[in-house]
Amino acid sequence: MGKIRKAGTKDASRIAEILVFSKRKNYRNIFNDDIGSFVNLQVYPLVKEFIDKPELLESYYLYDDKIIKGLINMEGTEIKELYVDPFFEGVGIGSELIDFATKKQGCNELWAIDQNDRAKEFYKRHGFELTNETRNVPGTDVPEVKIKIK
Repeated sequence: MGKIRKAGTKDASRIAEILVFSKRKNYRNIFNDDIGSFVNLQVYPLVKEFIDKPELLESYYLYDDKIIKGLINMEGTEIKELYVDPFFEGVGIGSELIDFATKKQGCNELWAIDQNDRAKEFYKRHGFELTNETRNVPGTDVPEVKIKIK
């Protein structure tokens, strides 16, 4: 079992790795945009942004058991991002992060890409349900759906 802790600038590189590789793995086939996935989405610029603007990390919490294996980004009652390093998926890290967000931070809603069935099923298993509210991912025609605690 890992410890969930607040992120800091010393974690910027690992956070960027998890974000970049998880987003490529989960979204490349949905967005069909290799330029976005492999040119625009890069580790170094994201690390630099986190170091130059450390306030961006204030809403991030990390699953850390000597290796940072997952992260969650929350804003108010909304979960903005939840990613587990692809090498560590399927062992309960995402569940610990979602429980932390809902039970200790009061989060009760999020947006998920409608085509991301795996994510929607994960959230359903953790007490969330789909709403009728939809919108497009900014700058795209890819729909996402709002998901809330039952």
